[in-house]
Amino acid sequence: MAGPSQEWVPDVLGKPFAQSTLPLDIEGEGGPLVATVVRSIPNPVAALFAPLREVDVLYVHGWSDYFFQTEVARFWTRRGARFFALDLRRYGRSLRPGQQPGYIDALDDYDADIEAALTAMGHGEAMTDAPARRRLVLLGHSTGGLTLTLWAARHAGRAAALVLNSPWLELQLGAIGRQALAPLVDIRARLDPRGVQPAVDFGFYTRAQDEVGTLPTAPERATWRPDRGFPTAPGWLAAVLDGHRRIAAGVEVGCPALVMLSARSTPPLTWKESMTSSDSVLVVDDIARAATRIGSLVTVARIDGAIHDVFLSRPEPRAAAYRALDRWIAAYVDHAR
Repeated sequence: MAGPSQEWVPDVLGKPFAQSTLPLDIEGEGGPLVATVVRSIPNPVAALFAPLREVDVLYVHGWSDYFFQTEVARFWTRRGARFFALDLRRYGRSLRPGQQPGYIDALDDYDADIEAALTAMGHGEAMTDAPARRRLVLLGHSTGGLTLTLWAARHAGRAAALVLNSPWLELQLGAIGRQALAPLVDIRARLDPRGVQPAVDFGFYTRAQDEVGTLPTAPERATWRPDRGFPTAPGWLAAVLDGHRRIAAGVEVGCPALVMLSARSTPPLTWKESMTSSDSVLVVDDIARAATRIGSLVTVARIDGAIHDVFLSRPEPRAAAYRALDRWIAAYVDHAR
């Protein structure tokens, strides 16, 4: 159940999606920061005997992104789960004029956004009886996967399962490259946290999605999901590298975890047609290795032909990803009931 004063209004995705603005009581550039939660609730009669009727899902997007994956929501609601997606502060529906898109000083700062969303879902920390009635599944893509992994490790017991879609658990330069780069980034972050850095996104991932045919076409995409991504800043990169360092040291998410990845990567140096059937953002072999350090029960599913967001791949690998997720849910979410 949502908080008693929660107000839901129609979302840009149309029915059955609704959204609610979540004040964070944090002052930012241009005014108070907010997060936004989007929900899709299954028909209560249809969900009465569905396998996931006691499950709530919270989805968190990746870098330079927002929630638009309606097919992902339908996958869960057709099985009876209530689906919620969080646009973090300075992203998507939560981005306000004058704000630096995607900026954060530390990934742990997102605790406020996540807690606000969980409260709106009826899973707030103070709602001690709600999680006992409904199980919480966390679903994170890319940087959102890193953020939720660290959150789950600091809040053991609150999530029943963790599903990660190409989570950014390690820097593309690998552990040695990260260790060499981190001291330089930290110095720059202390001196000029919001400064400009060289562009690293040449638009190849966007082009791959365009060729696959899974890009959102809504007018807000240009602002919420620009073709070459948001400009990055030293403070933000330092926050991400600190998250990678913690993953490398080992964490325990305290619940079964599924890590979904493409079978292969393509370096994003020049355009190649293979980018339409591989991950052109992360080095998936490094992510698979890092996944072994996030908990005691981790399943890694490698999807042949998938791109960085496995659920935005061509129809065949996308269907394979959903089949893998369905099998895993049957073992670790539905069966646990």
